[in-house]
Amino acid sequence: MNVSLAFTRIFFFILSIFFMTIYMISSPLPSMPIKVAIGIGIGAAFGFLLIGFDTFFRRFNLRSLNIAVMGMFIGYLMGEALLLIFNAMLDISSISIALQPQTLEIIKIALFLFGIYLGTIMTLRGSDELYISIPFVRLTPTGQKKKDLILDISLFGDARMIDLASSGLLDYQLIVPRFVMKELYAQVETGDEVSKSKAKRSLDVIKKLESLDYLGLRFNDTDFPEVKDGNAKLVRLARLLDSNILTADISRVQMSSIEGVRIINIHALSNALKPLMQTGELIRIKIQRYGKEPRQGVGYLEDGTMVVVNGGGRHLGETIEAQVLSVKHTTSGRMIFCNAADEEPSSHQYDNDDSYDDR
Repeated sequence: MNVSLAFTRIFFFILSIFFMTIYMISSPLPSMPIKVAIGIGIGAAFGFLLIGFDTFFRRFNLRSLNIAVMGMFIGYLMGEALLLIFNAMLDISSISIALQPQTLEIIKIALFLFGIYLGTIMTLRGSDELYISIPFVRLTPTGQKKKDLILDISLFGDARMIDLASSGLLDYQLIVPRFVMKELYAQVETGDEVSKSKAKRSLDVIKKLESLDYLGLRFNDTDFPEVKDGNAKLVRLARLLDSNILTADISRVQMSSIEGVRIINIHALSNALKPLMQTGELIRIKIQRYGKEPRQGVGYLEDGTMVVVNGGGRHLGETIEAQVLSVKHTTSGRMIFCNAADEEPSSHQYDNDDSYDDR
């Protein structure tokens, strides 16, 4: 919780107690201590209610609030219009004579609430079309907004981040939280040798990113001192800024479905950009080690894609020609299964082969 938010909550909590106490003092109750105690109790309850509403609506951003307020205003006008029509119908007919006054009031209240509800819902659903009805006003839907990307600490240990940033795809979108920088500096000062080395490389990557003028890298000073977990801090910042998270940590992908924040994994981007191989295509591959099955050999393409070659075990250390049999997608990326060019065609031993998923 930042200082301004804590101050606002405490200020309104005190105001609630103050006004409720003043009101109870002016009440006809005989005992002054009882008046003060009741006032403090009601004020504290109301203050906690305010904080509860604040906690409940913490995921709503200013855009959603603006649309809701505008929708309620339009709904108010719609409700008033319905009441005018209903009153006009009563004036020109004898319906009001047959209805009880209480029944008429209930009908009017129902029409008014219906108008407010309908106006609010229609505004929320059609906010992107609002500029057609109201000139110079356009509320762009969140789905069409180009969201910023908050960089996870795991990214800075991956040198590919510099190449990705240099591509021009992420200009003026990247945000580095200050609490991530603090964590890296803390690792440099107090971590072990491995942590110090990783932290120094990460800081070097940040400096290189910062030196790219066209990138427009930004630093965000928002911190959440009461939150100790770095992952939770990152998610809360993403919600606050209505942004996505860019990471190199595979475990965060599962976390995204729980936290309700979209998390983009750089490994998934890398796998998506790897060249596809067609069945029957010939490739040249260097056999670097034996496979898990007899006579199999394993090699790697330049992008790191694993290639399993049937009959490649006897060509260890050699570059051979192989024919693509199939391409398999695994949790860690793509795998290509081939036959050595001098091997008799055979694909049965690769069917449902999950033995390489853990590379």
